[in-house]
Amino acid sequence: MHTVPFLGLEPTEDPAAWRLPVVQALATGGGFLFGGAGLGAAVAAMERTSGRPLVWATAQYLSFARPPDVVDVRVTLSQVGNATTQARAVATVGDQEIFTVNGALGSRDVDLDGQWAEMPTVLPPDDCPPRQLLARHTESIMSRIESRLAIGRQRDDLDGQPTTDGRSALWARVPGLDTGAALLGILGDYVPFGVGQALGAHAGGRSLDNTIRIVRIVPTDWVLLDIRVQAVASGYGHGLVHLWAEDGTLLATASQTCAVRRHRP
Repeated sequence: MHTVPFLGLEPTEDPAAWRLPVVQALATGGGFLFGGAGLGAAVAAMERTSGRPLVWATAQYLSFARPPDVVDVRVTLSQVGNATTQARAVATVGDQEIFTVNGALGSRDVDLDGQWAEMPTVLPPDDCPPRQLLARHTESIMSRIESRLAIGRQRDDLDGQPTTDGRSALWARVPGLDTGAALLGILGDYVPFGVGQALGAHAGGRSLDNTIRIVRIVPTDWVLLDIRVQAVASGYGHGLVHLWAEDGTLLATASQTCAVRRHRP
């Protein structure tokens, strides 16, 4: 299955205009559109409008969309070159801008290649325990993303003691969904989870932005989310996520800043 049906992204008569009905299955436990779903929808819209694969995209989240809102996504191809397209997607509900995504798309035939990042050594997905979810996640997008804890602590084991390195990792997949840039945009939105892990606290945050940089797309059932939180200060957390295929291929990198808060009991 492609990401477009998973998200419920709908084309319109205008090939540059798309509609995203916000349903509970795309929302967070707090009841608003999951930031990664918004980025994933914009990526899918830009890829289909331009006819080119994503290289990178960055989202700035400006406001909230909640069920039963319908988000209108308009793609502008700002510059179309021989190999690279620079594009923008603006998402609105009525007159309210919800998020803006800028990105580049294309593919270049260059005989230079290499991978220097290293995948952490973790147990395979089947040997890792399922991640504990809260009751409020039952109808949310988290219930549609199967995740297993590879590095880190379950929620019940968070004791207020920070980690020494800010690292955590999850195996994640959406059963039946093909690996692609839009899916990686969804899965890259896990720095807030990593913030709670790094602090050892029942904490997370609201995403202010999310950037996804595509390296190489290969088939994989599970994606390892290698989460690295650099710092939490002045109420904001900063981190990145390396997204790995099961065979050790680096699929993409993501980076993010979130407004940190403690979770309600």
